[in-house]
Amino acid sequence: MNRAKPHDIAAYKKWLKDERGAEISVKTENYYLSVTNKISADFRQSGFWLSLTNQLTQLNQEYYLNTKYYLFSREVPLPPEVHIKPFSSFLLKTFRKNVVDNEGWPAAPPGGWVLPAAWFTQINDIIRTYFVVKYLDGVSFFVDKLQAHCRCSNLTCDVAYEAKEEGYYAAHTYVTYPCEVPEENWDTRMIDVQIEIQVTTQLQEVIRRLLHKYYEQRRKTARSDSVKWQWDYTSEEFAANYLGHILHYVEGMIMDVRNRQEETSL
Repeated sequence: MNRAKPHDIAAYKKWLKDERGAEISVKTENYYLSVTNKISADFRQSGFWLSLTNQLTQLNQEYYLNTKYYLFSREVPLPPEVHIKPFSSFLLKTFRKNVVDNEGWPAAPPGGWVLPAAWFTQINDIIRTYFVVKYLDGVSFFVDKLQAHCRCSNLTCDVAYEAKEEGYYAAHTYVTYPCEVPEENWDTRMIDVQIEIQVTTQLQEVIRRLLHKYYEQRRKTARSDSVKWQWDYTSEEFAANYLGHILHYVEGMIMDVRNRQEETSL
């Protein structure tokens, strides 16, 4: 076995083929697209999704009655788009799980190697969507409503409130959704797919959009920095990451001012 750690996507593809017997080809990508398109279409037409998006105006009004502010930027919110993770980004995530973030290399990462035979159930954000709320407390408000909706639909929902040292803040919810998908031999099978529903604020959404391409580029190589980014004040990473932290602090201050105004008006 080749114990050398692949340092980029090209080396990773070679490692997959030579060591794991998984060749990444045009056929692989086309099959990925057929499966993910089927999952996305089924989810968008599911009773769970249609019912949830039909409740947005009601949730907006409920939050307004509690706080005197709207939950969303529009009084009548529009349903968000449901996105399919591009194959290049998907393959990059398997690279991170198998190699970059695998502290036990050359052993398999926790949960086993992420390979084509099972990777649709191993990656939890192949299908994803974003709800953007105006204020910081709106994140937990909406997440609580989403969890209740999952229970009513008999679906499992896991929640992770992300707060990373890179300045990223958002709530990630993962709804386990059963779906029938095509096999490569034209048969079908049932699998449980995790649909990622992110809930974030307007300020964090702005920073996410600005920095998305930057983070994607940084993820394409295995890093071995001798100096932590927190000490390299000349780097783009220093400015980008601390901007995320500053915005989160500002959001907390906005909530504090809002709450003080509510107290004085009583």
